[in-house]
Amino acid sequence: MDSNIVNFIGCDNPYDESKIVLFGAPFDSTTSYRPGTRFASRMIRAESDGLETYSPYLNKDLSDIRVFDAGDLELCFGNTEKALCAIEEMTAQIITDDKLPCMIGGEHLVTLGAVRAVFSKHPDLRVIHFDAHTDLREDYLGEPLSHATVMRRVWDMLGDGKLYQFGIRSGERSEFAWAKKHTYLHPFDFETLEDTVKTLGNVPVYFSLDLDVLDPSVFPGTGTPEPGGVTFDELRRACMLLRGLNVVGFDVNELSPHYDPSGASTAVACKILRELLLLFY
Repeated sequence: MDSNIVNFIGCDNPYDESKIVLFGAPFDSTTSYRPGTRFASRMIRAESDGLETYSPYLNKDLSDIRVFDAGDLELCFGNTEKALCAIEEMTAQIITDDKLPCMIGGEHLVTLGAVRAVFSKHPDLRVIHFDAHTDLREDYLGEPLSHATVMRRVWDMLGDGKLYQFGIRSGERSEFAWAKKHTYLHPFDFETLEDTVKTLGNVPVYFSLDLDVLDPSVFPGTGTPEPGGVTFDELRRACMLLRGLNVVGFDVNELSPHYDPSGASTAVACKILRELLLLFY
């Protein structure tokens, strides 16, 4: 792989020497409310220059680890399945080379492409999902591939009891009822996350972070803001609880930077991405 010209801060190491490979999936063709997540990865890289490589929370520095930034995929906006296949192929290449894939979305549907690749290698996969929304619809306006259906499609692969959802505070009544039978859904906060982590042991885990789990007062720059979310520090502490899990892939998605002209939402996304890179290295 060729090095990207503009990198997320501290992520300019050679591919062969890196343990984590960062790449962007700038896709938002199924967004149902306010589009714009296709611009997230580009803006996150640009704004990361205002962030230190050192995390005082973890006492670790990006300069101490090896991350390769592969840049953004060129995704077909007219064909959702082709876009997902491109994400799946990229993720598969990374894990074949025994590296950890980290994807910047994009709308949440991009997670499906990455999980497809990871599941092919790890059929006993579990998925931990932080979000404001259930994303469990069977279809959205007749379309089975949508940001509103992504976790239902993930469940299609994993089956019952392997999808763990936290922070959820929005969805149709039928989604919540369905989740009671098929997923572990803890609404509103992360209260039971620590106990959940203890049960997972060393099974492979994919972590998907939809940033709209944050309250809009903290993170207004998103396509479907939902009041009643968590604070930045609550999210950071929840991520810290994932330390020690066998994380085999992760993503950060749903920043729509132009809905927050202050730049605060992008700064939040940059900082949580830094923490995750250091946490899972």
